[in-house]
Amino acid sequence: MTTRVYLMRHGEVANGGEKRYNGHIDVDITERGIEQMHRLAGLLEGKPVKAVYSSDLIRSVKGAEIVSERLGLTPTPVRVLRERSVGKWEGLTQEEIQQRYPEEFVAWRADLLNYRPPEGECLIDVKNRILPEYRKIVSSHPDQEIALLLHGGVNRVILADALGLPPLNLFRIDQSFGALNIIDHLEDGMTVVKLLNG
Repeated sequence: MTTRVYLMRHGEVANGGEKRYNGHIDVDITERGIEQMHRLAGLLEGKPVKAVYSSDLIRSVKGAEIVSERLGLTPTPVRVLRERSVGKWEGLTQEEIQQRYPEEFVAWRADLLNYRPPEGECLIDVKNRILPEYRKIVSSHPDQEIALLLHGGVNRVILADALGLPPLNLFRIDQSFGALNIIDHLEDGMTVVKLLNG
C-alpha cells in the first residue's frame, strides 16, 4: 500500500517581493498567485485525489479552494498546519528585524534551530507541531492520494523529515510559490520524494 501526497506551496503573496516574514498574518495571494494555483489544479486534474487539506490562512485556503474545485472536492482547513509564527517579527523584513531587534537578531542567527523570536516559535517547535498532524492525516488515507496546500516553512519541515535530513538542512530545500512535491509513503515505512518547483 502506498499513500501519495501532493504537497504544494501557496501562490505568490501580495508582499512576496519584499521577502517579509508573514507567519500567521493573513496575507492574500496575488493575481499571479491565483494563476499558479490554477496551474497546480491542472497538474492534479484527473488524479484520483480523495482529499485536499490546507492551513486556515487565506493564502493557503484560497489555493486549496482552486485546486479542490477542479477536483470536485471540498478542502479541509487545519489550523495546526499554519506557517511558523515569528511573533513580534511578523510582517517585517530581515533588515527591519536587524534594525529593531539587534540583540535578538544576533541570537537568532547564532542558533537558527532553537532560537524563538519574541512571542514566536523556534524551528523545533514548528517540527513538533507539524509532523504529528501530518502523520495523522497521511495515516487516515491508506492507499489513497491526497493533496496538501501549505506554506514554504511547513513544507520544508515535512520534506526534511521525509528525506531523513537534520532539521537545519531544511533551508537547502527550495519551495518557490506554487511548488509541487510528490511524497509516496510506502507500507514498509520508506518514502519517495519528487520535487517539482515551478
